[in-house]
Amino acid sequence: MADTLRPGLRLRPHEHRALLLIGDLIASILAAFLAYYVWQQYFIFELVRSGIKPERAESIIRIQGLHVPFWFYLLPLGWLLLMAELYEPHTAANWRKTLRGIAIAAFLGIVVYSLVFIFNREPTSLPRIAVGAFILLASFLTLIWRAAYIRLYRSSGLQRRVLIVGAGKAGITLAQVYRLLTPPPFNLVGFVDDDPKKTKRSFEGFPVIGTSNQLIQLVYDYHISDLVMAINGEVQGTTFQAILDVQEAGVEVTRMPILYEEIALRVPIHHLESDWLIRSFVDQLRVSVIYKLLKRLMDMLGGLAGLLIFALIYPFAAIATLIDSGFPIFYSQDRLGKGGQIFKIYKFRTMRQNAEADGEAKLAEENDARVTRIGNFLRRTRLDELPQFWNVLHGEMSLVGPRAERPELVAQFQKEIPFYRARLLVKPGLTGWAQINYGYVASVTETAVKLEYDLYYIKHRSLPMDFNVILRTVGTVLSRTGR
Repeated sequence: MADTLRPGLRLRPHEHRALLLIGDLIASILAAFLAYYVWQQYFIFELVRSGIKPERAESIIRIQGLHVPFWFYLLPLGWLLLMAELYEPHTAANWRKTLRGIAIAAFLGIVVYSLVFIFNREPTSLPRIAVGAFILLASFLTLIWRAAYIRLYRSSGLQRRVLIVGAGKAGITLAQVYRLLTPPPFNLVGFVDDDPKKTKRSFEGFPVIGTSNQLIQLVYDYHISDLVMAINGEVQGTTFQAILDVQEAGVEVTRMPILYEEIALRVPIHHLESDWLIRSFVDQLRVSVIYKLLKRLMDMLGGLAGLLIFALIYPFAAIATLIDSGFPIFYSQDRLGKGGQIFKIYKFRTMRQNAEADGEAKLAEENDARVTRIGNFLRRTRLDELPQFWNVLHGEMSLVGPRAERPELVAQFQKEIPFYRARLLVKPGLTGWAQINYGYVASVTETAVKLEYDLYYIKHRSLPMDFNVILRTVGTVLSRTGR
């Protein structure tokens, strides 16, 4: 039986990420070699233009070579960092998001080089031809590679075939999330459930194809590569044994919360055991001292850079706000920080005066009538957040983390949403995983979804993830889709 149940080649998310990284690295290294060749040909052209014969010019370049600065060899690594937004498999498999991500990476590369070129005392050490050729070639070659990857990703022969054990609330929730993903991250075949009332029924468009007694045969008939356990109650002995049998035969068995995190990039707070918080944030997650130190260093450097940008933007934002709606330019509020400590944040005022005249704290909504015309622009470009760089530099906030929320709202939400106060385990952030992945929240249900993103970040936080969030935030600012 073990031979008949081999699932074949099925790429998991971390394998997709590794494949993306290797492909991008090869494309960027090839772009660097070609950029060097373009740079070399440009020098030959300049020598010929000065009156030297082509053969002699080529000989000079061959003998003397070109002075290549050390940083030129780091361009492929820089390109990989700029592509950080495109390393989630279902994001990378979306052609529109891929084009947008590569365009933003190229634009950021040009901006960074331009700033370095302007402030560098020896511009001749920064060859514009070589850098321009690299950005152009890296964009083109990466686009070709990513087009090939999208075809690979959508190939049914390389996607996992998944069967959900349990057509209850947990299983249906997973199917609902799956239906929202385009393109799908795997092929969901259907459900297995022992409840006679669910036999031959469909949930979210996926059928119940049998019971646990038929599990081994179903895995063979439908070429299943993965089983997902979505049973909240006690598992029967026969069901447990059938799962062990198919696992021994090579089928991967995963719990529903794990796969939910994998495909939705958030934590299913309504489908977690009571001790999940302890297991996730105490037993499994102890961030290193090095991470804390590097994150604080990044916050300090980012805070200084942000305050510099704030100083440049302030005169224009202040004048525009005065013309649009008068004083004050800023507003301040109490917010809860790490461990529930209260601190005060400052932002450019984006709402009309006395927006909460009744004194009741309200969530900001999309197309909120309280937002002024200039305030709408400041929000969409995230420029209203610039004064908070002081909070980052001061240590009350971080560049990346959950949104700093008001004490009144935290008190309300923690009564209605499980695990809500867990978001106070880390410093709040100027931007965050929830902010870049979800829009305005106007209800408790939507706030719960945003909490799922916050808890995912807290559980998986790392420097690469922080950098990814920052780059995606820059993309949001450039495209004026802030929330």
